[in-house]
Amino acid sequence: MAWQPRRLTAEQLEERRLEAARLLRSGGYTQAEVARQLGVSPSTVCEWARSLKEKGLKALKTRPRPGRPSKLTDQQWQEVKRLLEAGAKAAGFATERWTLKRVAQLIHRRFAVHYHPNYLAEPLHRLGLSVQRPKPKARERDDALVEAWLRRDWPRIERGLLAEGQPLPAWTRRVVRFGPA
Repeated sequence: MAWQPRRLTAEQLEERRLEAARLLRSGGYTQAEVARQLGVSPSTVCEWARSLKEKGLKALKTRPRPGRPSKLTDQQWQEVKRLLEAGAKAAGFATERWTLKRVAQLIHRRFAVHYHPNYLAEPLHRLGLSVQRPKPKARERDDALVEAWLRRDWPRIERGLLAEGQPLPAWTRRVVRFGPA
């Protein structure tokens, strides 16, 4: 069986339905054969065949999507993408971390358009942007102190454990891996 992408565009879905109609109208294929050939279920082909018979080819064409149109044009969304890629500090925020709330604020400042943060994930995903979560790091962490402990204290503790014949705990693999070279 040929590779099937997980998601097809509206045009690709329409093309598949029209191909099914062509195969069904040719009379040389059963609904089950059409389903196998196009990688869909037999019940789907049955629905397409019924629509084709009752309403004709126009029933299998793509219909306009319902819903409110975007408040921003495609060109404005591309500008949002450029602003996001420039960084949060460049947009006037204290840190480089983008949140949906900050993106909503950016859009409001730049275009005077209000978006609720909960509804921004999908349009940002369509722009090719994805959620990035920073690795948690304690605010109190002192990297210099950790490095000194790894250089000075950890080797002494490790030697003591090995001298006593005790196996090293599993967490030590992380300490050794992230310790100084």
